[in-house]
Amino acid sequence: MSTIVYLHGFRSSPQSIKASQFGGVVAGLPKALRPRLYVPNLQHQPAAAVAGVAAWVEREAVDCAGEKLCFVGSSLGGYYATHLAERFGARAVLINPALRPFDDLRPYAGTQTNLYTGESFDVTAAHFAELAAMRVARITRPGRYFLLVQTGNEVLDWRHAVAFYGGAFQYVEGGGDHAFEGFAAQIPAILRFARVRISASDFTER
Repeated sequence: MSTIVYLHGFRSSPQSIKASQFGGVVAGLPKALRPRLYVPNLQHQPAAAVAGVAAWVEREAVDCAGEKLCFVGSSLGGYYATHLAERFGARAVLINPALRPFDDLRPYAGTQTNLYTGESFDVTAAHFAELAAMRVARITRPGRYFLLVQTGNEVLDWRHAVAFYGGAFQYVEGGGDHAFEGFAAQIPAILRFARVRISASDFTER
C-alpha cells in the first residue's frame, strides 16, 4: 500500500481547499486501492514542522520507503516535500512550490495569522535560518519528482521551478494562480504518480 503525505503551505492548514479536495478524492476510492493518507497540521516553525513529519514517517511508514512513499506539497509545503523526499528516497509532487522561502518570506516577518485557524504566530529571523538550513541544492533523482505549475502564479516565478526541477515530470499550465486554479482536475495524475493504481472508473471527484 502506498503512503501519501500532503503538506500545506504558509499560513495554511489541513482545512485548505486543495488539502480538502485531495482528501475527499482519496476517501472516495475503492478501499482496496485507497492509499494511506497523512495530512499533518504543520507547525509554524520550519524545523519543528519537518521534524514532526519525519518522525511520523519513521514511526508509521517505515515499510513505505522509496517508491511507496510520496510527499505532495503546495507552495512552502513543496519546499518541505523536496527536502523530505531527498531524505527518505521518496517520490514528491510539487504544486507551485517555493524554492527560496528563506528570502521570499522575509516581507512577512512579524506577526502573521493562519488563514484557516485564525491562530497568530511570529515569523522571525530563526524561521529564515531554519528554512535555509534545509535547502536542497539539487535534486538527485529527477524521475521521482512531478512538478505542477501555472504561469499565472502571482507569488512565485514558475520558470524558476521549471529550471530547478529539470528532468522531472512536469505539467505547466497557462494562466491560473498561486493557489493552482482547477487543482481537482490534476488529482488523478498525482495519485497515479504516487503509485496508486486507479483507473478512470475508480476516480470520484468530491
